[in-house]
Amino acid sequence: MRISVIVALLMGLSCATHAEVKEASADHLLLQDSRVVHAPPAKLYAALVDIGHWWSSKHTFSSDAAHLSLQADAGGCFCERWNDQSVAHGHVIWANPGHLLRLDTALGPLQDMAVQGVMTFALKPAADGTTLQFEYRVNGASQSGLDKLAPVVDGVMMEQLQRLQRFAETGKADAGKP
Repeated sequence: MRISVIVALLMGLSCATHAEVKEASADHLLLQDSRVVHAPPAKLYAALVDIGHWWSSKHTFSSDAAHLSLQADAGGCFCERWNDQSVAHGHVIWANPGHLLRLDTALGPLQDMAVQGVMTFALKPAADGTTLQFEYRVNGASQSGLDKLAPVVDGVMMEQLQRLQRFAETGKADAGKP
């Protein structure tokens, strides 16, 4: 069993564990995930950029995902704004509606570590909807200790991808009550 699965379970995350920490060392990490989302590419892309409706509020600075926005255009901001505060979580470096969205982003505590992160969402038509291929590469100094953070970052990102998938398929990011 991968360590990312154990960390996700310990954190109480209700997420799919398709993902994998492909690489992790003190100075870099690479996360990858591939899943079929039962929605056409255009619908999945529209859901993806509607980030305030699917991102978890517990992974925001304001504790409210409704404060998030994503301008899906080169240079566009993945931002959080509330009261008199604002945070740039990242910037769009490539937007190809229905096909690809790439962000320059060091999320959450990674931002304070002065590391570089590139997050890619690639969408490919599939028989049952869209294959969503996710990749998150983070690089920093050897003192960054990214190998120790990789399982936690993986757990957080897999939670977000599961929420995105539910939102694209059902219009609701939260899991239904059993």
